[in-house]
Amino acid sequence: MIFSSLFFIFIFLPVTLLLYYVCPWKLKNLVLLIMSLIFYAWGEPVYILLMIFSIIFNYFSAMQMELYELRDDFRLKKAAFLVTLVINLGMLGFFKYYGFFLSNLNAVFGSSLKNTSIALPIGISFYTFQTLSYIIDVYWGNVDVQRNIIDFGAYITMFPQLIAGPIVQYKDIARQLRHRTIDLSRISDGVSWFIRGLGKKVLLANQIGMLYDAVFAIAADERATLTTWLGIIAYSFQIYFDFSGYSDMAIGMGKMLGFEFVRNFDYPYTSVSATDFWRRWHISLGTWFREYVYIPLGGNRVSTGKQIRNILAVWLLTGFWHGAS
Repeated sequence: MIFSSLFFIFIFLPVTLLLYYVCPWKLKNLVLLIMSLIFYAWGEPVYILLMIFSIIFNYFSAMQMELYELRDDFRLKKAAFLVTLVINLGMLGFFKYYGFFLSNLNAVFGSSLKNTSIALPIGISFYTFQTLSYIIDVYWGNVDVQRNIIDFGAYITMFPQLIAGPIVQYKDIARQLRHRTIDLSRISDGVSWFIRGLGKKVLLANQIGMLYDAVFAIAADERATLTTWLGIIAYSFQIYFDFSGYSDMAIGMGKMLGFEFVRNFDYPYTSVSATDFWRRWHISLGTWFREYVYIPLGGNRVSTGKQIRNILAVWLLTGFWHGAS
């Protein structure tokens, strides 16, 4: 199910909002959790078990770390944190790189390992990083442990930003999970964001993508240089309007539900440098890596050699996050 589909716009979203608005406050997160799980199960029902496992496992892992801290057993707390980290990243790595590693093993060693195609679970890159933001902040003592599993599940599964972000850090939304404002002004603002994002996706990205497809359907030896450049430019705008369109729709739906998500794009093609571009493109991902990788490694407050190491670590992990293809 995609945000620009007629079924989502005219059936799923209206039904979800209706149930969400009419139910009592104490049940809103439960409605959001249930509808998000339905949304997630729509494409690959079996992977709903993976998401439920992620919710339960990380919920109890955080409580376990808190228990060890209360006992002043920081060695076990660190061990629990590392195990949680490895399992979360292991699941992400398995689904993203299973086929890639088998293909390369067969190519390098001439083996014939069976490469069974495994579908990538929808949004696993996004909800894994959201989960990690919670686990890391609990370990660092930046946030309190979430004791309500419904609220925690609603945070992990929240369907508006499940497909293409933005990546919502737990510390930015913890208070909103319990107290948020829903009024006509916020709903109207959300509808505006959603329509703007829908326009980017349907009217711009999809149409420009057709131009890109047409250009690169031409054989390379028959394609003029100017035509090739036209295709490159078309792809650049297609991927921007597609990605930012989904992000705008997510922000809009968040507002309709009473949440405030971070902005994910800030006119990146007006950037004046590569650094400026990185600050404007997929802002939530850049912020995540800066706060959980770059700064903990020392950021730019270290020697030049270590700063280069820190930058390389961020870009290496960014590449892994995006996947083998």
